Amino acid sequence: MPIVVAFISQKGGVGKSTLARALAAVAAEGGLRVLLADLDPKQRTLLRWRLGRKDSKASRRMTVEGFENVDAALAASGKCDFVVLDTPGQVDASTVAIAKRAHLIVQPAGPSLDDLHPTVLVFHELVRAGIPKSRLVAALCRVLLDDEEIAARSYLEDAGFEVLAGSVPESASYRIAQNSGQSLTETAERSLNERADTLMEALLSKISSLSEREADHSETVKRGDVA
Repeated sequence: MPIVVAFISQKGGVGKSTLARALAAVAAEGGLRVLLADLDPKQRTLLRWRLGRKDSKASRRMTVEGFENVDAALAASGKCDFVVLDTPGQVDASTVAIAKRAHLIVQPAGPSLDDLHPTVLVFHELVRAGIPKSRLVAALCRVLLDDEEIAARSYLEDAGFEVLAGSVPESASYRIAQNSGQSLTETAERSLNERADTLMEALLSKISSLSEREADHSETVKRGDVA
């Protein structure tokens, strides 16, 4: 079964599709077979991005497709190692269904209270729906100043939720790269690529940790140590 990572948010424009593309590209570059699933039939942001993506070695290991729902995406995952779900910029009943199928739920957030407050509310809603906190993580995007990153990180952590190390700064170079089918780690500026790499490494480390934990639990259950 592939590892499933879902990117969700209450609102658009906070970096959801941006992070989904970056994670898929990094995973494919690392040799994994990746399905990047666009679950937003109204926008289809990822399908437009796919048209501009260069024919690279990583691209040949990454399939970008649009689906109506999470069940259709997972049914089409085939022999993929990794499924990245980019969801609509809203939270509804389908969001909970997606969260229940994912190993990790990532919620991007800008540093303003207008972004942070809804982020906390969505996380609380998912916890009430039975999603373990260990599977919820925030990622800071569109950051301009170190101080606002520190304040945003404290806000989310004080609310009881994990925040990935690193952040994505506001930069026109990221937009230019994505407009030509590249990702956050593939811009023309090395410093920006390294900045994005820090966040991606933190995300991959979190995914690896959860995968190992689930594998250990499955093995324990198989041995009959856990009812």
